[in-house]
Amino acid sequence: MLWKSDNGFSSESEVRRTFAKNHKTSDMSQETLPVVSDRLLRSIANTIRGLSMDAVQKANSGHPGMPMGMADVAAVLWSEFLHFNPANPRWADRDRFVLSGGHGSMLLYSLLYLYGYDLSLEDLKNFRQWHSKTPGHPEYRDTPGVETTTGPLGQGIGNAVGMALAEASLAARYNTPDGKLVDHYTYVMCGDGDLEEGISHEACSFAGHQRLGKLIMLYDDNKITIDGSTDLSFTEDVLKRYEAYGWHVQRIDGHNYDEIRRAIRAAKEETERPSIIACRTIIGFGSPNKAGTHDVHGAPLGEEEVKLAKEALGLPANESFYVPEEVLEFTRSFLDRGRELEMDWQERSLMAPNREAFKKCLTEEIPAEAFDIPAFEPGKDMATRAASGKVLDYLAPHIPALMGGSADLSPSNKTFPKGETAFEPDNRQGRYIHYGVREHAMASIMNGLSLHGGVIPYGGTFFVFTDYMRPSMRLAALMQIRSIYVLTHDSIGLGEDGPTHQPVEHLSALRCMPNMSVIRPMDAAETAEAWKQALRRENGPTCLVLTRQKVPEYDRKALGFAPATELSKGGYVLTEDENYELILIATGSEVSLAVEAKKLLNEQGKKVRIVAMPSTDLFDAQDEAYRNSVLPKGKTKRIAIEAGASQSWYKYVGLEGKVLGLDHFGASAPYGKLYQEFHLTPEDVVKMVL
Repeated sequence: MLWKSDNGFSSESEVRRTFAKNHKTSDMSQETLPVVSDRLLRSIANTIRGLSMDAVQKANSGHPGMPMGMADVAAVLWSEFLHFNPANPRWADRDRFVLSGGHGSMLLYSLLYLYGYDLSLEDLKNFRQWHSKTPGHPEYRDTPGVETTTGPLGQGIGNAVGMALAEASLAARYNTPDGKLVDHYTYVMCGDGDLEEGISHEACSFAGHQRLGKLIMLYDDNKITIDGSTDLSFTEDVLKRYEAYGWHVQRIDGHNYDEIRRAIRAAKEETERPSIIACRTIIGFGSPNKAGTHDVHGAPLGEEEVKLAKEALGLPANESFYVPEEVLEFTRSFLDRGRELEMDWQERSLMAPNREAFKKCLTEEIPAEAFDIPAFEPGKDMATRAASGKVLDYLAPHIPALMGGSADLSPSNKTFPKGETAFEPDNRQGRYIHYGVREHAMASIMNGLSLHGGVIPYGGTFFVFTDYMRPSMRLAALMQIRSIYVLTHDSIGLGEDGPTHQPVEHLSALRCMPNMSVIRPMDAAETAEAWKQALRRENGPTCLVLTRQKVPEYDRKALGFAPATELSKGGYVLTEDENYELILIATGSEVSLAVEAKKLLNEQGKKVRIVAMPSTDLFDAQDEAYRNSVLPKGKTKRIAIEAGASQSWYKYVGLEGKVLGLDHFGASAPYGKLYQEFHLTPEDVVKMVL
């Protein structure tokens, strides 16, 4: 993970040496920074406006309205409240700042440049250009100081809820009266679009229920969307809605510095409820002809209007990317301030009894014994969802960073480990999360947990409901972060609930997603290996796709089957006849179908190789020699068997091969009847072969 090595602790001797040399105050834990003069704040805000206008104009693409409207709020927050260290963007106890309205990215890039992060004026001039550090929407890993990839509206809110949840959990587990290791706030800046998207309703309802008092939302209440006035489509009383969620609410003039700072102070003092501050602003503030209109939302102002806006704001009209020396001198002083804040935390951490335990959790260390999962008993049929539950029972006490939950399906997903308790307002030490029926928010909150650090998140639901989770899952894949999805009821095998709950097309859909690992284990032994694979994978999310119905647990050694550890290769030869002429490829519950079909084919003199293919992406990652050893080019008679859409299998069966799958919706009936009626039986495999 980018900068991961920098988010922990220095050695004790280094802390004491550096602290003695540089430290000037006693305890700066969540100290409010000195009040800055209105004149200087206005100069900072106008500098942000100028940089944003110029970058968008130079790129001839972008969104200047939001940066210009929220520049005053940002100037107060970053100058007087936000705790960060530009020299170490991954310092563990920094405040998190999330720009949920990612289209306003020039606001964030301007702040990062001004306050001393590794972002240059030249980077601002390369806004939205190939391989620049300033892409159109903020992207995690591309730009130091960007906490999460935002763009799809509402996602940043869900991520911020996850970050605040992680802070509350880690603080409860590792802080003591003698040492406060975790003590920071999560600030999220959002707009009307974020609050209209359904994910924000889910996430904010959850945050209110959990009383995440260190979550502060700064709402750009500018009354403008792309189509025009918000009156066209969005007329509810937002603050009453948030009061109903259990939030602390305030409404202010977003261009009045006293009101801004008083509101942020009041939000920080409210410890029992998350806070929303509705900042009434003028979109495109400073533009004489476009401020307050939708014309300034998502298009350059135009060269003439930029000049007029600069004149109105007191900036040099003919100078691009202008930064006053006074502003840069002040904002760059935060390099020293940030080092002091972090060194103060390092010094205080020396007294913390839980320092070493927290370090291990923060690095998401997985001890070797966590992978010594007890073997499952051969001959005892078990649903892979049940096997996953037993694996979690073992893993949870061994991995302090592991934290998960379910979208109101805990008994079905088997995601609540024995011996664990639920995270609740009165039990912050619990590591199990009741997300409620909020799949989309769950996946986004999981991303926030992962991005925060110190948490390896997992979340369970029925496989079909990845339809609701997909935008957040895609962002996890894009950001290359570790989130683990426990997806049960994986096929028509769930039976009577019928086609609304039978995810026939979802395996193919998720296999298409770049950097998403999809694993569908055949039995309990493979399920344990799938969990190991997901935990070892630090550069992307993993789907564990699990059955509702029982599947055989073979005595692999007695039958001459390959060991389940071969799952790490994605596909492997499970068993084969000498001089085989046909390859059967199968996943999940259909591997046992292939085993039975092989018996019938052997009776007719046909010789067969069975390839278990729990993960096509892991198989594709193997070298060509290994792939050819499993699926030799000369062996063209192949059948892939899976109770799902056939689309993703043709690259493996080739032009002469066939796929026994389901390219239609399911039905409501006992699962055995469905397999029979939809021609997914060993006898149907034999018919296809013959």
